[in-house]
Amino acid sequence: MTATRTLLLTGFQAFGGEQENPSWQAVAALHGTRIAGHRVVARELPVAFGDALKALRVALRDTRPALAVCVGQAGGRAQISLERVAINVDDARIPDNAGKQPVDVPVVTGGPAAYFATLPIKAMRQALQEAGFPAEISQTAGTFVCNHVFYGLMHALRAQRHVRAGFIHLPYSPAQAARHPGAPSLAVETATGALRIALQAALRVREDARLPGGAEH
Repeated sequence: MTATRTLLLTGFQAFGGEQENPSWQAVAALHGTRIAGHRVVARELPVAFGDALKALRVALRDTRPALAVCVGQAGGRAQISLERVAINVDDARIPDNAGKQPVDVPVVTGGPAAYFATLPIKAMRQALQEAGFPAEISQTAGTFVCNHVFYGLMHALRAQRHVRAGFIHLPYSPAQAARHPGAPSLAVETATGALRIALQAALRVREDARLPGGAEH
């Protein structure tokens, strides 16, 4: 694999009593495929503070990607959420899969307060919506393992400006929603198709265009 031809995707193991995690199911379906000339490599991350970042760093070292996108599950959300910002806080409402439940702990001691995704999230949203997928820009990735990984991803790549990266949240799968009455869901096959569209846009557009005065398209 060459640095300019690999696209790293990660998803998560099931957690919180769930039997599945649509983030891994959707990502795994893209493993080995090609998107805009880039070979997709999918890796599954543990839902565990610290351990997830160790696995992510190994994946980054092994693949040396041109683009890296971590994907997670956001039960209760109705749309595909393109995350804008990761914050330097671990504050867990529930224990992770290893039984850890950090409260008000930095992801990286001494690290900056936040990192912004380096993906063209507005162009990705537009591409998704034009293709008929429900999509939104999200201003928070939470403070559980998803944000932990998002922040760790951006921190790991802080000196590699040529590698763009970010995070996408997916709704529950229909099987999960059946166990959570009233919760919105998205079929895993639909989520897989949406990820392909979003990644195509990310590889096609370097950064979001800005209108005069600083406003964004």
